[in-house]
Amino acid sequence: MPTGRNFLITGGIVLPMEGQRQSYDPGSVLVLDGSIAAVGTVDELSAHPAAANVEVVDASKQVVMPGMHNCHLHSGLLRGTAEGLALWEWLENHIDPAHRAVTPEIAQAASFMAYTEGLRGGTTSVLDMWRFMEGSAAAAEAVGIRATLAPYTADFYDYFETLETNRRLLESHLTAADGRVRSWVGLEHIFYCSPEMFRGAASLADEFGTGIHTHSSESIWEVQECLRQFGRRPIEEMFNRGILGSDTVIAHGVWLDDREVQLLVQTGTSVTHCPCSNMKLASGPARVGYYREQGLTVALGTDGEKENNNLDMLEEMKFASLLWKVSTLDPTVGEPWDILDMATREGAKALGLDEVTGTLEEGKDADIVMVDLRSLHFVPLLHGEYFNAPAHLVFTASARDVSNVWVKGQHLVEDGEVISVDVADVAVRAQSAAEELFERRSALHGNTPSPATDLGKNVPQI
Repeated sequence: MPTGRNFLITGGIVLPMEGQRQSYDPGSVLVLDGSIAAVGTVDELSAHPAAANVEVVDASKQVVMPGMHNCHLHSGLLRGTAEGLALWEWLENHIDPAHRAVTPEIAQAASFMAYTEGLRGGTTSVLDMWRFMEGSAAAAEAVGIRATLAPYTADFYDYFETLETNRRLLESHLTAADGRVRSWVGLEHIFYCSPEMFRGAASLADEFGTGIHTHSSESIWEVQECLRQFGRRPIEEMFNRGILGSDTVIAHGVWLDDREVQLLVQTGTSVTHCPCSNMKLASGPARVGYYREQGLTVALGTDGEKENNNLDMLEEMKFASLLWKVSTLDPTVGEPWDILDMATREGAKALGLDEVTGTLEEGKDADIVMVDLRSLHFVPLLHGEYFNAPAHLVFTASARDVSNVWVKGQHLVEDGEVISVDVADVAVRAQSAAEELFERRSALHGNTPSPATDLGKNVPQI
């Protein structure tokens, strides 16, 4: 495999994902100095003047595609420990106490684990909302992944980040690692933050010329309570607080009405769809097809390890399609090409990275994933009239099938193994940090109730 940033990937099933349902089968991708120099057929790129002087990667019976963007992630260490709970009970009794107990060292170990796990499965870019994110920046730099960092901020608690700590992150890590790592402004749920904090966040983002990330419209109760408290639905209230815009990404967006969708479209705000999390917490199915028809940019995200249990974007694509189908009772929707578009091109667009990555096009950074289709569970692999590689990616593939990953031309996963960091060491460190976290959390019983306490959180009506 290539040791430098000049190489030719050849003989694979190349899916450029540039907005057309186009493939090169077989095809090649030429990378020079970490950037994509050419994409096309094997014969076309064999004739390229630079092809004779670079290392060659044989991609036979493998898909070559853009790296995937996980546009809503929470680093964390609570996987498998708070199951079978409704959203707000889950937050109050399990998640929020953990935030009280986390330390910078624990937080960094969690980010190392999350970024390494994501990278192994073909994720080349994450939008992470977490704590003490200077450590997350260091983790992203070491692992080699792209990371957009949006700290949890809230002023109705005394144990989340503040706008001041967010400011310090922006001052120190507005961009880092040669542009791979960026910092945004983060906001917790609308009931965790005052209107003043939302407006302060908007001002902070304007001051630094950066983006905003928050949650919205995840549950029916959230919509009901917004109407009760503010007389407006969540997206309307966020518009009123001045945070919507082309640099804002809203996570979940399950319960958007038509007017809210239009507000998002008009302001250029993007939404990240998290199907596994929305199903596991019984939040509901987002109207993804309608959102896309209206011109809304819809990306995909896993949410955190605690609400998903893995960070596998290939699996997320499968569930995105299946949830779309079953919620509409329409088997024709959620086509593989549409789902792949959400995970790649649309994800990059939501993050404001579409000029840099998200597709395999000349001039863009070489953020490239190879998925090996030689295993039994991909039989039959067909070409021509019955071309089924996109369907295999969405409905069959998982993280274990990813063979190679490059970010900016840097080889980070080789033959299915992460080579940028010691994975065993990452796991040992995360296990130790998790054990410390649970010890600290146990000693901190007496958690301050959430502002959402006793407000009829789980009434299923709207």
